[in-house]
Amino acid sequence: MTRAYNELYLGKAQVAMGDMLHFAVYDMRWDIERFYDSFISTGVAYCMYRGEPRLVVGKSGVEIFNEVYYGLTGAECETEASGCFYKSPEYFAGWALAYYSWYRNKSYEEIQRFLPISTAVDMYMPYHEMDVMQFVEAVDKIEKTYNMESRLKRLRVYAGLTQQQLADKSGVSRRMIEQYEQGRKELTHASVATVISLADAMGCNVKDII
Repeated sequence: MTRAYNELYLGKAQVAMGDMLHFAVYDMRWDIERFYDSFISTGVAYCMYRGEPRLVVGKSGVEIFNEVYYGLTGAECETEASGCFYKSPEYFAGWALAYYSWYRNKSYEEIQRFLPISTAVDMYMPYHEMDVMQFVEAVDKIEKTYNMESRLKRLRVYAGLTQQQLADKSGVSRRMIEQYEQGRKELTHASVATVISLADAMGCNVKDII
């Protein structure tokens, strides 16, 4: 796989991302989701994903935060870092996401669709004590589940059915359909009869669902 930038810069990018999120939450007192949305909307996230040297090599996490701040307000942020960048859950999320973005060659915006930043922070336990590849594998599974649940919901909506109507037509309980759509259960683990019933009720092929 061709990656966006050389592995030589990866460690610096990970530390910068971790420091940026830690500073945003603990020094600036920003809500993590609000800041991360701003990180993406200002275009700074895309520049980080592409590995622009001026950010990945040339700036600290606090300076990258300031890029986001300036993009939002047009002003410079005058708050200085406390100097205590311990490995907080927010730091871990930034550090691990930088690795995942580089390893899978996915932009932060693309990752955010199936892995909200708050979920990445919640993954601090237990993944901060594990090899980063275990984080990668866990996120891959989350993406797979997201794609599966989105497909079932998309097909249902396209067929013009509510969850209850699909349940009535297929004989599969509404609660079960809800769990499949929300990713709490995987359709790949459902019985063949269940999958066929859902497909028939929506007028699609079994392969369209799984």
